[in-house]
Amino acid sequence: MLSFLPAPILAPINALLASLNVLFWGGLILLAAPIKLLPIPALRRQVTALCNAFMHGWVAVNYYLLRATTKTRWEVEGLSESGLSKQGWYLVLANHLSWADIVVVTVVLRNHVPMLKFFLKQQLLYIPVMGLACWALDMPFMRRYTKSQIAKNPALKGKDIETTRRSCEKFRDLPTCVINFVEGSRLTPSKHQRQRSPFRYLMKPKAGGIAFALNTLGEQFDQLLDVTIIYPDAPENIMWSMLGGKLERIHVAVRTLPISDVPVGDYDNDKAYRVEFQHWLNGLWLDKDRTITQVLNQNTALPDFYQGLESARPAETR
Repeated sequence: MLSFLPAPILAPINALLASLNVLFWGGLILLAAPIKLLPIPALRRQVTALCNAFMHGWVAVNYYLLRATTKTRWEVEGLSESGLSKQGWYLVLANHLSWADIVVVTVVLRNHVPMLKFFLKQQLLYIPVMGLACWALDMPFMRRYTKSQIAKNPALKGKDIETTRRSCEKFRDLPTCVINFVEGSRLTPSKHQRQRSPFRYLMKPKAGGIAFALNTLGEQFDQLLDVTIIYPDAPENIMWSMLGGKLERIHVAVRTLPISDVPVGDYDNDKAYRVEFQHWLNGLWLDKDRTITQVLNQNTALPDFYQGLESARPAETR
């Protein structure tokens, strides 16, 4: 409908519409949130379902907004035959390139799994408005203690897992899909170079966070979803390019893996298991890197974003 507009005009319009979308659905969530403080479990479950429906509305409007204002082609592979259900429990591992990833992964999975829950740092709970909205949506909050903190106060050992486990207790009776951007930060050429990443188009995965999530919730998950997000023609600023209609394609590859494939053990205290788990996760990331390479090889030229990564790579890893 508005795709004929030039990007410098379309991007601010879409940014405004996206902001209004957040304010509308976020406002509804905030209105419902205080009801969850009432000590009536059945009512709290109903409000949680309502807040999840509001989040689904936010995701759906994002999708139709982009469909109406851009000509971006959404390419999704591996999802139709995955056998996923909104009544299941899933752990999603995804790479992270841009703030656009949150929109992309929620849009792609919205009709196949329960509404996504993002692991959040405990400190975010105390941010006005945002903390209350995330609490109302039952986002799991994580509190991790450093080795130095535990050394000073041994009583803290194990309390981080117990705190997160309590935060996730409600998921035992409510189908849930938890997502973790395993690299811990958005990919940029400078970060890629600073890390000396062995992967062409990915940063090193951080095993500690995902091992922590599995230690907390592992028994509840039915399957593991390996999600690879690719922007095959991405300029340097992916989010702004998406809003401006400059992305021709968004490619998402989904692999469904048995949760039994994930090594089980004590990541913090068992060195042999820690090595085994890191090896497993790096293998997953190597497969993901190959998938990205195969998709990009379909292009006649490497797009700006990925070209920046290639230029930043140390010569010995090219």
